[in-house]
Amino acid sequence: MQFNLERDPRTHTIVSHSPGQVTISVPWREGDDTPLLVDVDGQLRGRIRHETFTSSLVVTPEHLIRDWPPQTLTEITRAHFEDVASLTPEVVLFGSGARLWWPPIALLEPLVQHGIGIEVMDTAAACRTYNILVYEGRNVAAALLMN
Repeated sequence: MQFNLERDPRTHTIVSHSPGQVTISVPWREGDDTPLLVDVDGQLRGRIRHETFTSSLVVTPEHLIRDWPPQTLTEITRAHFEDVASLTPEVVLFGSGARLWWPPIALLEPLVQHGIGIEVMDTAAACRTYNILVYEGRNVAAALLMN
């Protein structure tokens, strides 16, 4: 599914999702040769490049953790959610893959201990919700499984 919301070139946003993959717009960094992004009215907006991921990841407006270690539901541990909690989001969207799966509360305890909200949904729904919250200016993290 292609998303068409206006993108802020300074933040990571999800461009599209299809089964087993997510495409993310990645902000330009010094030394990057990404082409300029110009509005239809000729205004310079910045630079954005797109990256497609087929393995689990964590994305926030400012951070992108490629190859988040758990690749399947059976591999998720408390330590994986501790890593997400260290990013200090106000809410975490856990995309459990193609099907909704609620992790045992013991695995989510690091988020609860830090007062971080958690929403569990399939990965497609987590991608859509992530973009909405980013555009609202929320401090959100999406922890996404591709399987």
